[in-house]
Amino acid sequence: MPLWCQDEAGPYQAIPHPGPSWQPEGKPTCQPHEYIRGGTAKLLTLFRPATGEVRALPVEQVTNAVLHPWLKEELGAILAALPPVDADQPGSATPAWCWSEWGYRAEVLARLDRPAPPIRMVLVWDNLAGHKSEEIVTWCLERGILLLYTPIAGSWLNMAESVQRILVRRALSGQHPESAAELMEWLAASVRGWNRAPTPFEWGGKRWERRQRARQRRHAVGGSGACTRRPIARRRRASILDRIQNGNTHIK
Repeated sequence: MPLWCQDEAGPYQAIPHPGPSWQPEGKPTCQPHEYIRGGTAKLLTLFRPATGEVRALPVEQVTNAVLHPWLKEELGAILAALPPVDADQPGSATPAWCWSEWGYRAEVLARLDRPAPPIRMVLVWDNLAGHKSEEIVTWCLERGILLLYTPIAGSWLNMAESVQRILVRRALSGQHPESAAELMEWLAASVRGWNRAPTPFEWGGKRWERRQRARQRRHAVGGSGACTRRPIARRRRASILDRIQNGNTHIK
């Protein structure tokens, strides 16, 4: 079952962006002193971590009238490329059981005009109002798309945000787009370049290992989730043998 992540990045302004540039040493790029509003752009992104494939569209604004048609077109193309549902696949005979395992109540599935289909793909996205529109949610359920919403303050669980940072940095770092059209053209070029040699994403890696080693160097403190960088000296009670050796034979 393929898993995809969706997010809307931006808005990005058509202004000079910080970052390195291919200027001769000692001759940095001069930035304009006038403040000219050249417009903004956003990047609609669908990302598959297992393969690194990115489907993206630069736009000037993200409303439901823009987002939902693009999502339907891209998700429809993804579903069309999937193999047909195997009759022997677990849950294909009773797909409602599969949906309930993911927290979908019977009242939600009852809104569909026909019985719930088997789950064909998983889509992870943010907790935005446009993502909870009944029209787009019903459309996804009817086609077997399982929607998983990241919790509030938990958008870091969406890998689409990670790939968006890479794409935007490649497109705009050290550059000065002068219009929203130029901004969108550069973002689209960055996406095409990424898809020529996509990089799969996975949880963990060197950063996760560094965090694990850092946790192991900490010392937990009872009563809360606090910890210390060094162990706290604890008061040691004298044992019976120590008392006898010290001449204190009065044992309580």
